[in-house]
Amino acid sequence: MTEKRAREFEFTDDDFERIRKFVSEHTGIVLTVAKKDMVYGRLSKRIRKGGFGDFSAFCDAIDNGDEEQQEFLINAITTNLTSFFREEHHFEYLANEVIPELVKLKSANRRLRIWSAGCSTGEEPYSIAITLKEALPDFEKWDVKILATDLDANVVDHGKQGIYRAERIEGLSAERTQRWFKRGRGEQADLVKVKSELQDMISFKRLNLLHPWPMQGTFDLMFCRNVVIYFDKDTQRVLFERYAKMLIPNAHLFIGHSESLYKVSTDFDSLGKTIYRKNH
Repeated sequence: MTEKRAREFEFTDDDFERIRKFVSEHTGIVLTVAKKDMVYGRLSKRIRKGGFGDFSAFCDAIDNGDEEQQEFLINAITTNLTSFFREEHHFEYLANEVIPELVKLKSANRRLRIWSAGCSTGEEPYSIAITLKEALPDFEKWDVKILATDLDANVVDHGKQGIYRAERIEGLSAERTQRWFKRGRGEQADLVKVKSELQDMISFKRLNLLHPWPMQGTFDLMFCRNVVIYFDKDTQRVLFERYAKMLIPNAHLFIGHSESLYKVSTDFDSLGKTIYRKNH
């Protein structure tokens, strides 16, 4: 009771249920009761600055179709934790196993299409782009495009800009840092920007995975890491079935370290270390 009195705004179970219902219906993300404090923390500043007075009024705006508040809620709830070359073994496998295979398979048209779903602020698709640039022989003779999508409009815009705090690349080798990033000067000395040749490879788009997808054609490989953990099993089954339809036969799929397709999809075979291959 003491904690509740200390809060600036009342946040009832009914308020939480209304938010949970909207988030589930519009994103597929399932908010457990354990997330209630997290939701309060992420929304209370909005309640104050927006002059709502309490969570109930904010929920009214959401339910009445206020698009600005709805987009804020979606962006606030979406968790964006990422880094360059996160789960490095995935990129090593991409360089050493997948790319040589695709070189043989696609030698006729030299065209590669890759999807980074749940791209967050862009570190993942840029890591994919760097890996391709480094490992694909005669890269300049290939037509390579990466589609990077996320539900959160703010992180999509961040990724498109390609500007990060210098500390974000401290774990990279000096060679990679120098080759693929430009350091800021003066007041921007603590910032880095990815080089334009990487940006030119990537199209950043906002996409709700539960809605119809506008993409035409198929992808040669896909990253969808730490995205489906927020969905219930039924939603996961639908998603991976849709993913399978978007991938070429035998395409590789990379998922997050805490995720599994066990009892979720029969369209993919596990290769170990959260790497899968489409089996048809």
